[in-house]
Amino acid sequence: MKFSDILAKLGDAAVCNSLNLDKDNDPEIVGMAAVDEATSNTLSYIEGPKFAAMVGKTGASALIVPQDEALQSQAQERGIAWIATPEPKLIFARTLKLFYQPWRPTPEIHPTAVIHPHVKIGNDVYIGPHAVVHQGVEIGSGVCIHANVVIYPEAKIGDRTTLHANCTIHERTLIGADCEIHSGAVIGAEGFGFVPTATGWLKVEQSGYTVLEDGVVVGCNSAIDRPAVGETRVGRYTIIDNLVQIGHGCQIGAGCALAGQSGIAGGVKIGNRVILAGQSGIANQVKIGDGAIASAKAGIHNDVAPGEIVSGLPAIPHKQFIKVSAILNRLPDMYQTLKQLQRQMTQK
Repeated sequence: MKFSDILAKLGDAAVCNSLNLDKDNDPEIVGMAAVDEATSNTLSYIEGPKFAAMVGKTGASALIVPQDEALQSQAQERGIAWIATPEPKLIFARTLKLFYQPWRPTPEIHPTAVIHPHVKIGNDVYIGPHAVVHQGVEIGSGVCIHANVVIYPEAKIGDRTTLHANCTIHERTLIGADCEIHSGAVIGAEGFGFVPTATGWLKVEQSGYTVLEDGVVVGCNSAIDRPAVGETRVGRYTIIDNLVQIGHGCQIGAGCALAGQSGIAGGVKIGNRVILAGQSGIANQVKIGDGAIASAKAGIHNDVAPGEIVSGLPAIPHKQFIKVSAILNRLPDMYQTLKQLQRQMTQK
């Protein structure tokens, strides 16, 4: 489609303050590409000045650029059609939906699926090969359940939610509307609850619930455990990457982002819009305030205030961590200086 047609389809979503586009420079766009891989008749984007060199190298016929006159002039000199917007990556993501939609099977129940007679199923539902749905389960309308999914008794799946192949939904798990659970994820399995005794460990039965509110995304092979009593809850529109562990009784707020291999111990309370970078970890019962950020590999043992950024193991405020890291790089020289001073003192 023409670049102008793309902008028309985006409508108000394509907020731009200027553009280089006219009837003589309105390229046909057949796909999207990264700026360093783009070829003729593809659309790409530039996030900011640090990618300025790519404007002179890219093969893209059209670009989404930031509000940067230098970048815009550079694109214009090369004859590249462009629009300028405060959020190029966001517009790129919205445009991508015009060229690609994830595969979704047409509604049907595959003959090899095993479904208990006491299951409520809404309209336009797909249940794939060898899926197993136990008694008391409620499945909303427009739900897509791929092959080999297992849903334990009394679970509820909200409208338009997708359960990808080989994920497992344990008993009494409540999943909201428009959620997406990726392959291998396990939602609502038993929390790690044991009490030490004189002869070993006594298992504490995990009788609680796991609740995923609307719009939650859970990545491949992640696990969200249910507690002994009460509930584990993930707030609406929170996104969870692959290989993330959320322990029993955790309360995760809305709009959070949990990157791969992050781990959250039991009873943790996380506010809204919190970001946990890869391999960060949170100890039992810790509280994380709204808008806080944990950088990669941060080990959090104490409460974090709203809006605070923490780094390191154990985690400390990020600005302090930067200073500590700078000193750490100088430790060998400082050690040699200390040894020299010690020798001088002993000689006296």
